[in-house]
Amino acid sequence: MTAPKISFEFFPPKSLQASFRLWDCVSTLAPLAPEWVSVTYGAGGTTRELTREAVGALGKEFNLRVAGHLTCVDASRAETLEVARGFRKAGVEDIVALRGDPPKGADGFTAHPDGFANSVELIEALAGEGFKVRVGCYPDTHPEAASADADIAWLKRKIDAGASEAISQFFFDADSFLRFRDRCAAAGIDAPIVPGLLPIENWEKTSRFAKACGAHIPTELAEAFDRAVRDDRADLLAIAQAAELADTLVCEGVEHLHFYTLNRPELTRDVCAALGVVPQVGLSQVA
Repeated sequence: MTAPKISFEFFPPKSLQASFRLWDCVSTLAPLAPEWVSVTYGAGGTTRELTREAVGALGKEFNLRVAGHLTCVDASRAETLEVARGFRKAGVEDIVALRGDPPKGADGFTAHPDGFANSVELIEALAGEGFKVRVGCYPDTHPEAASADADIAWLKRKIDAGASEAISQFFFDADSFLRFRDRCAAAGIDAPIVPGLLPIENWEKTSRFAKACGAHIPTELAEAFDRAVRDDRADLLAIAQAAELADTLVCEGVEHLHFYTLNRPELTRDVCAALGVVPQVGLSQVA
């Protein structure tokens, strides 16, 4: 079986210690030769400048193709496009375009009076600027979607607006993704749908996050992690669970896997090794 293509998501550091952690994470994973990597954008645009700095540094120092995240939250159209053009000045031509989470404490998303009303408007503008645009999608259905069909219809609007690829929210059941992929194809979506995988570094935090974003947690998985945490073998289970999930997807024809690293490289590295993705000869940790 051919090893899959891979990509990684990182988040920008908010402290000196976090900067060292990001550097160590990228140093560990860059030799695996990812197709590209992305850097997230904090809720409410709180890491706007940090994201710009991080995408520039990763591209320059590690010779990686980097995608900057960009959202519609709390910024005018002009301000948002200024950030995008700042990415370009840093050598970045790829953007992950998202509506974005509302600022902390807000009841829900409210568009800026002079901003983009939704992700479709943002995608159209970025595609018009010549960026390669990737978007998010939700195998277990976005919690704000009226229905699963409405969620897929919205994804098609994003692809039709100029996005070239979709990256899924993390999930724990391969069948959830495979059914979603089939329904996307039936809806006329022909852009690649890349599954997003989250090796579980902390079960308690992951389960809270999953509930917040609508990712289904199989009962047997929750019970297995409860036991593993008690027995101090949660990392072993995390590697086995993510590797099995990834292997099932690859056997079903998936060619590219996207890993949410949480700036913690060890689990992602070990899962990749289980899939036959190993450091490339001649690739040093820092370019």
